[in-house]
This record gives sequence, C-alpha cells and structure tokens, in this order.
Amino acid sequence: MIQSDPSKPLMLRTARLILRLPEGRDIPEIFRYFQENEERFVPTHPPKETEFFTESFWADRIRKVNSEFKDGKSAKLFLFDVDNDTEIIGTTNLSDITRGVFQACYIGYDLSGGYESQGLMTEGLQAVIDYAFSVLNLHRLMANYQPYNIRSGNVLTRLGFVIEGTAKDYLLINGRWRDHVLTSLTNPRWKKM
Repeated sequence: MIQSDPSKPLMLRTARLILRLPEGRDIPEIFRYFQENEERFVPTHPPKETEFFTESFWADRIRKVNSEFKDGKSAKLFLFDVDNDTEIIGTTNLSDITRGVFQACYIGYDLSGGYESQGLMTEGLQAVIDYAFSVLNLHRLMANYQPYNIRSGNVLTRLGFVIEGTAKDYLLINGRWRDHVLTSLTNPRWKKM
C-alpha cells in the first residue's frame, strides 16, 4: 500500500512489513537495533558519532529526518514486522533527493541479522521503489555496495538494478577507503511535470 497524502506521516505497508519515519517513542528501540547489529555493520557503515546512543542525539536526528522529509530532501524509514510494529528490524532511506534535470536519489538499507534470507529487504525495498517512482515521480535511483557484499548485490539484482561500474576508493568506512559497485534503476513510468 502506497500512501500519497503529504499531510500525514509517511507509512508504507507490505504483506510482512511496516515502513515509516521514526518517532520519539522509537528511541529505545533504535538503540536496541543499532547496538545488537553494531558488530555486523562495522564493515559497511561509517563510524558512529560519540553521542549516537543518547536521547538528545536521536531527538534531534528525528526532528531533522522529519524536516528533510517535509522539505522533499529525503525519506529515512525504519522497517517493522507487521505483526510487531514496535520492533525495528531494518532501515531504508532515499537520500540526497535532487530535482531539476536529475530527478534522482540514493537508496540505502540494512537489516537485522536475525531477519536475513527471508526476502524481507527485497519486499521492503520494492515498496520504497514504488513510492519513489509513483508518488515522488523520481526518474533514477542509485544504490552502491562493496564488492564483497554479494547479498546486497543479489537484492539489487532481484529488484532490477543494473551495474554501471565500480568506483575506486568511493567511501571512507572503518578507517579505509572502500571500492563500491555502482548500480541504478530508472523509472519507465516517469512523467514530466
């Protein structure tokens, strides 16, 4: 289900997931999600700021996330199991939304280790792609992953992303510059507004 009413907080639903913007009541669950997955995310995520696990950091971050969404700059969502809408099991985001002649953004994602190999990320990302193409009317989505991360590459392939090349020393992660495979997906139904 795709919600298109901009006056309501963004919430997407699939058969097994709820994807929505964070709220203040989610802060303890956000801590749990990132603490439980901290070791798993070291190879793929930039280091966390010192204040990352503080209430004030997340209260401010949630305000910024919601403000950026209202301004049309991003959509940073948390994934919840439809049967347990208080437990965060992953994240996905549309970031750096650019309009004008580009009409594109980056898409990112991660998933809790206990929920891998169930098709949940593919399901959640399909809902985000549908939202980006039909509601936001973006023309192009870009997703990048490190070459060793075959799982991530497989998810993107299933969703129709095509490899455009490899960027040498693309992002500084865990103290080293890391190469990334660059992929994209374009909107066949894009309409000039």
